[in-house]
Amino acid sequence: MENNLPFGKKNYKIMLIGLAVLISGFVIMSLDQEPFGFGFLGLTLGPIVVMAGFIIEIAAILYNPKK
Repeated sequence: MENNLPFGKKNYKIMLIGLAVLISGFVIMSLDQEPFGFGFLGLTLGPIVVMAGFIIEIAAILYNPKK
């Protein structure tokens, strides 16, 4: 029986990791104690972590499990 699904098991694992990184980035941004989120967490660290999550998601989509 041939598997005709577009994504393999490893794709879904990478997607879950990317989703966890995305959620953690938004949580980091929400932890900023400065007014209106203008501190280091809200303006620098959180957005960098969110961008890393999106990059991981793109890599999960582009990863080809077939040899």
